[in-house]
Amino acid sequence: MRFEYSAGAAICSYRDGSRRFLFLVREDGRLDLPKGKIEKKESAEEAAIREIREESGLAVRFDTAFRYGVDYWYAFKGEKVKKHVTMFLAEVDGSAKVKISWEHKGYEWLDYKSAMEKLPYEQWKGLITAANEYMDKKEQMETLNEEYAKIPGRNKGWSLSGRLVKGEGSLDAKVMFVGQAPGANEEKEGRPFIGISGRLLDRLIASAGLKREACYITSVVQFFPPRNRIPTDEEIALCKSFILAQIEIIKPRIVVLLGSVAAKTLVGADRIMKNHGTCMKRGNVVYFLSLHPAAAVRLKKNVPVMERDFAKLKVLVKRISP
Repeated sequence: MRFEYSAGAAICSYRDGSRRFLFLVREDGRLDLPKGKIEKKESAEEAAIREIREESGLAVRFDTAFRYGVDYWYAFKGEKVKKHVTMFLAEVDGSAKVKISWEHKGYEWLDYKSAMEKLPYEQWKGLITAANEYMDKKEQMETLNEEYAKIPGRNKGWSLSGRLVKGEGSLDAKVMFVGQAPGANEEKEGRPFIGISGRLLDRLIASAGLKREACYITSVVQFFPPRNRIPTDEEIALCKSFILAQIEIIKPRIVVLLGSVAAKTLVGADRIMKNHGTCMKRGNVVYFLSLHPAAAVRLKKNVPVMERDFAKLKVLVKRISP
């Protein structure tokens, strides 16, 4: 038995007022997607970009937080071959022109319903369904963030930063991390957890058997509090509905609450040193409590405390999200 690895993408565009996906038409009339073999020293993403350019002539924008794996078997010269295809999600402007290669005889832009009717294989139907649902989430999150970013201008006496530090990661994340608020580095770069505390969190996430890009990382308050002060109850109240809406959009299985502000805001636990390493369930979501990485940066004795917490988290992840 032989193994092959390929990569490609579901390409999305907005045409005639609706979301459509690009399909290449094979010589036998069946619909196909841009994809091809991963060459030596090529990453899956690099292979997908190359194949898209070769088969469609398009320069696309990748959302690498979305990944969908397709496995199937085929026979080649009497040998059984198992192929694994890593599919990404890409977007392109509605005015972009497709230039197909010799491998296909045409192309079609189809909306979701039409794609489900025409696609010949269940694997590709599953991919387009997942991609379509992901784009729904992306639009919902973009709309939510647009409203969230207006808070400073709508509240007299607002003393936090005026720049929204958006959450980042996969909108299909099974595990979500929620901190207190962005720091100065995060406010400057517009990304959560990228300073010293972020590097510690990255190491802890990896120790739990997770990849940062597969998780979603954000904060209860997504505006920088000057001098890194703790957000007030009033500021937290203004922001709480937005973190709850983010959780509703992503629908994670586990939400890791980092620090007392996150724990008190979302599950009412106000003694993090007593409750860290424990779980609380609310609806279909398991909330796991731990310290904020900044607490371990300030006091090195808290590092092994967090390491033990994340060892428990690793067990929890395996149990509820295999």
